[in-house]
Amino acid sequence: MQQMILDVDTGIDDALALMLAVRHPDVNLRAVTCVAGNATLEQVVRNTLTVLDVAGAGDIPVAAGAHRPLLAEANHAAHVHGTDGLGDLGLPESMRAVAPVHAVELLRREILASPTPVTLVPLAPMTNIALLVRMYPEVLTNVERIVFMGGSASVGNATAVAEFNTWHDPEAAEIVLTSGVPITMYGLDVFYAVTIPPEDIAQLTASDEPGARLVGRLLHHIVSVKGGEVRVSGEGHGDIGDAGAVCAAIDPEGLRTVNLPVRVSLSDPLTRGQTVVDHRTAGHEQAGTADSRFRPIDVALGIDSARYSKLFLDTITA
Repeated sequence: MQQMILDVDTGIDDALALMLAVRHPDVNLRAVTCVAGNATLEQVVRNTLTVLDVAGAGDIPVAAGAHRPLLAEANHAAHVHGTDGLGDLGLPESMRAVAPVHAVELLRREILASPTPVTLVPLAPMTNIALLVRMYPEVLTNVERIVFMGGSASVGNATAVAEFNTWHDPEAAEIVLTSGVPITMYGLDVFYAVTIPPEDIAQLTASDEPGARLVGRLLHHIVSVKGGEVRVSGEGHGDIGDAGAVCAAIDPEGLRTVNLPVRVSLSDPLTRGQTVVDHRTAGHEQAGTADSRFRPIDVALGIDSARYSKLFLDTITA
């Protein structure tokens, strides 16, 4: 069974990812850590606990982490996720308790306690993960891989070139990408490709099962706010967003990756937060034009969208 930890800023697609990780039979979700991003940290924690309730999760520890990026001010995304981060659906507040430790301490504890190396799946600005790398680098030996939702090898969404998660805390992203852990970047190049058609959204919304019904309502909200997003194919389709990164962690064969040098732009205001991906072919090392500041990671450039859509739907409705 895959040992997994999610780091989230729950939002809508983080909620979909949580539902998938909780319900997949081959995943042991060891912990969930929270960070400011799509919403304030306090709202992210509330949303995470509520989603775990609806998902029927067991006693999974949840901890609050960083209130803001390492250097910059926080920038939330209410225009996409609603004022409460979950589409303003009026969901009841959970009675679950938050772990009485900081997210970084929970990450350290659960990674070291895992009987096999952990798959770490950050779906948010990587502030918590960067703090873990700096404070407890020794735990990284028990991390099998980091599969993060963030970055882009093409265009952005927060700016013309920067994706929201890396743009929100680019210093944190740079720290993680240069940590030496095997990394898969599940970025905007594949993010919008895994979609659920309108007839399935309608079936989910009408379900008697609370988890499936919540998924349907969240997907309906995604369709309503992303109707003009040209990267989502199919009229009325809702993309599962962050949940696709969990699909990639569960079933990596559905993802086409290329090992490419990447670094994060930090200083130039025009490109700040951009994941600069070096697509050049072999030969630059011999020619002396390779930049040692770029670290190679696995960049997702293609995806079997039907495979991941089926994985998501089968797991949610099982």
